[in-house]
Amino acid sequence: MPCEHCTQKKKHRDDDEYKKLLNRLSRIEGQIRGIRKMVESDAYCTDILVQVSAVSAALNAFNKELLSNHIHTCVANDIREGNDETIDELCETLKKLMK
Repeated sequence: MPCEHCTQKKKHRDDDEYKKLLNRLSRIEGQIRGIRKMVESDAYCTDILVQVSAVSAALNAFNKELLSNHIHTCVANDIREGNDETIDELCETLKKLMK
């Protein structure tokens, strides 16, 4: 059973989109591991904060890419098929992203 924030919907991504998203996530994972090493090695606070800011920016870039893909594919297709509920879903998602 999925968590309350997940849906049963799935999306097949083309190879290019899939690779781009996974590459971004791999870089973010590397940045997180780097921050952990900084903490473990007693790095100076501001140096760690700068790296955390870089991770936040990378996550925002990932969100923008994924949201753009979602709008151009899932949302556009659903609207063409007359499924206007997708617009409400998109609005709710945007509200969550803008917190």
